[in-house]
Amino acid sequence: MEKVRLGIIGMGNIGKYHADYLQNQKVTRCELVAVCDAVAPLDRYQPLKTFTDGEALIQSGEVDAVIIATPHFQHTTLGIAALKAGVHAMVEKPISSHKADAERLIAVSREHPKVVFGGMFQLRTEPRYKKVLKLIQDGDLGQIVRVNWINTDWYRTEAYYASGGWRATWKGEGGGVLLNQCLHNLDTLQWLVGMPKRVRGFCQLGRFHQIEVEDNVTAYLEWGNGATGVFVSSTGEAPGTNRFEIVGTLGRLVMENNRIAFTRNEADMIQFSQTAKQGFVKPDVWNIEIPFENAVIPHAIMVQNFVNAILDGEPLIAPGAEGIHSVELANVMVYSSLLNETVELPMDGAGWEKRLNQLIAESKVQKKVVQVEATDFTSSFRR
Repeated sequence: MEKVRLGIIGMGNIGKYHADYLQNQKVTRCELVAVCDAVAPLDRYQPLKTFTDGEALIQSGEVDAVIIATPHFQHTTLGIAALKAGVHAMVEKPISSHKADAERLIAVSREHPKVVFGGMFQLRTEPRYKKVLKLIQDGDLGQIVRVNWINTDWYRTEAYYASGGWRATWKGEGGGVLLNQCLHNLDTLQWLVGMPKRVRGFCQLGRFHQIEVEDNVTAYLEWGNGATGVFVSSTGEAPGTNRFEIVGTLGRLVMENNRIAFTRNEADMIQFSQTAKQGFVKPDVWNIEIPFENAVIPHAIMVQNFVNAILDGEPLIAPGAEGIHSVELANVMVYSSLLNETVELPMDGAGWEKRLNQLIAESKVQKKVVQVEATDFTSSFRR
């Protein structure tokens, strides 16, 4: 194979975005040959092959690989169908709506190791996060002791939620702000500092909108080494904040307002405390501004990596199986809140699936879908 024949399943906002940069040849050795959507008109994509059923596209023989960009619950079934058919799959976030489904998808991927399975977690391509990861891995922050992410600049209006019948419903999404807007942040969090061992979530359902899922969240996290953290998010807070703070024994890193500030201790704070002869002194510090530039079309970087993995065996930036971590974090914050108790990780995926199915069965939401004005949503890509 010299060129990957690619199809996109799901031509909503993100599917259209993928199609635009692919048709503008931002990815080499790849050709967009087919698109699929059950309801959206596809006339603009002719002469590409068009389908109204994702599994029909997968089985058509027209494609070598697919990007799955449908509503959440279809990610698992379509991902499994692709992998079983030998069609390489790049799955948009989340890879599944809940952990138990993610485990099913990953199990099938392991049965077909020659089929490439990637997750669309493009924040891993952003230089700012790559620099933070290097600082952590190189030991420049020392031992991590605290992580805070106030991530409330996900403001959405009632019109946004009314734009799709699947949006902000237990049946259509499986959750709210955590599973939809915050998946990239949750993936980045665990990619940088690992998965916590305990989570206590406090989630408000429909706090700011007429929806049944969470739109306001505060969660406490605790890691195995004793480090603690707080994750805060909302789709109802304006103007909103995006402040990511990591504190280690050698200093504090703050990412906010498109800059990274690193306050570096001259000495490890714990060692300094143990050896200091005075009670009110602190380690001297260096204030460092860490420069970075934004990645250019990070989604295209991910798809180029996906194509290279298919053709050359290049390691994936985000293997699909790693997508379970962000799904688990989103799930456990809501599950903990509903249980009103702290939950140990790894969480009981089957237990959450049972509770989620109960929420779906008991749902009384009858959404009225309305046509909304087209807007540029790409500003939400960099968080």
